[in-house]
Amino acid sequence: MAPGTQGCKVLSGDLTSPFTGEHVDFVSGVQTSADVQIDHVVALSDAWQKGAQNLDADQRTEFANDPLNLLAVDGPSNSAKGDGDAATWLPPATDFRCEYVARQIAVKHRYELWVTDAEKNAMDRVLGKCPDQPLPVDSVVPEPSDTPAAPPSPQPAPRVPEAVEPVAPAPEAPEAPAPPAPADLYFSKCAEARAAGLAPLYAGQPGYRAGLDGDGDGVACEPRR
Repeated sequence: MAPGTQGCKVLSGDLTSPFTGEHVDFVSGVQTSADVQIDHVVALSDAWQKGAQNLDADQRTEFANDPLNLLAVDGPSNSAKGDGDAATWLPPATDFRCEYVARQIAVKHRYELWVTDAEKNAMDRVLGKCPDQPLPVDSVVPEPSDTPAAPPSPQPAPRVPEAVEPVAPAPEAPEAPAPPAPADLYFSKCAEARAAGLAPLYAGQPGYRAGLDGDGDGVACEPRR
C-alpha cells in the first residue's frame, strides 16, 4: 500500500459528476486517477484572497479539509474551474448551480470570507431563479442537547453576503516568512504544504506538482500513516 493512504485506497468506482451530470468510470492509475478529483467548492486561492490569510494554521487546515467545502467531481471540470469564484465560473450543469452557489455561501459564512461586487451579482442572478434554495443542512452546527435530535428541518434560503472588495490586512511582524502568493504556490516538500495547512494537494489545484505525488494518483502530500 502506498505511503499516506492509511491502508485504504479507492481502486475503482462510478461517479456522476454534479458539475456536468455525466458518468465517470473511475479506475486508479497514473493516467486515470485525475479523472475524478476533489474540488474545493470555495477554491483555496479564492479564499486566501478574501479573508483566509487572517485564519491561523489550524483554521486553514480545517477549511481545506471541511467536508462542506469538498466535492467529488470530474477532473476536466475541476481543472476548468481553477480558482474561479461564482463571477468567473459556474458548473456546466445548470440544474446544479443553485445548490453550488448556496454551498459557496455556507462555506464563506462559516469562515467569515468575503465576496466581490461581481461575485455578489453573479450569486444574486443564480439564486434569483431559485429563491427557496436552502443552505446545506450540515452548514448549521446544532446546539448540544441531552434529548434525541429531531430530523433536520429545511434551512432558510441563503442570503448573499455583502460585497467587500479585498483589503490588505495591516502589516504585522511575522513569526515566519509570509506564504507565497496563491498564484505562485510552490512547495519543495510535503512538510511545507502541511505547515501551511494546505495538504493534501489535488491535481489541478494551487501547489500541486507531480514531484510531491509519490503514487501518481492525483493526490499529493496525503496524510501520514
